[in-house]
Amino acid sequence: MTFKDAQEEVDQWIKTVGVRYFSELTNTAILMEEVGELAKVMARRYGEQSFKEGDKDNLEDEMADVLWVLICLANQTGVDLEKAFIENMKKKSTRDKTRHKENLKL
Repeated sequence: MTFKDAQEEVDQWIKTVGVRYFSELTNTAILMEEVGELAKVMARRYGEQSFKEGDKDNLEDEMADVLWVLICLANQTGVDLEKAFIENMKKKSTRDKTRHKENLKL
């Protein structure tokens, strides 16, 4: 599946099942909420915190939730995620070509 395919699939779901997109501001708040849920799982799986009774170790699902809302925002704002990702990789490859290799902390 490409980014384009994912954007189209989310758009079709929104239009047929979801009724309509939430506002961009609401979806931004939802994105922050989903990132928080992902952070909670990460802190418990890889950090010092432990899962409480009833907590779910659902890393994949939380990542997919973040991606879902990000795709919604891309669709709402006219961002082609595939093009944006390609351009972002070019930027990183140019700007950071030697940055990490020269970082003594790494």
